[in-house]
Amino acid sequence: MVALTEEMKAAFRTMKAYPVATASKEGWPNVVPIAFVELVDDETIWIADNFMKKTLANAQENPRVAIYIWGPETKGCFQIKGEVEIRTSGPDFEKMQFTVRSKMAKAPAKTLLIMKIREVYECTPGPKAGEKIL
Repeated sequence: MVALTEEMKAAFRTMKAYPVATASKEGWPNVVPIAFVELVDDETIWIADNFMKKTLANAQENPRVAIYIWGPETKGCFQIKGEVEIRTSGPDFEKMQFTVRSKMAKAPAKTLLIMKIREVYECTPGPKAGEKIL
């Protein structure tokens, strides 16, 4: 696993919605904005499923996920890649439900995707775009 740097964690916290990308077993891509994304520790991200259809189906077929971090408050741009484990019960799932519902009382909070960070890539335009950072 890979641990995010302090600068990356600061940039992560500035995001309001996170573009989350998945692909089916056959490789068909899907990207959606998800608001309930939480950096749990330096190498783990929680993604809450409120209204996922294709994203969840893709994660069940192919557990690889990418998240794009960029915005007016971030310094630079990077893409986090990792693998997810899907949970629908247990202490982590219940904690996610509590967190989500404390912000949006009627949120379904149906599923928790636990992403373990494997790689981080540069995506700022220029000569280093696409290079592996971590």
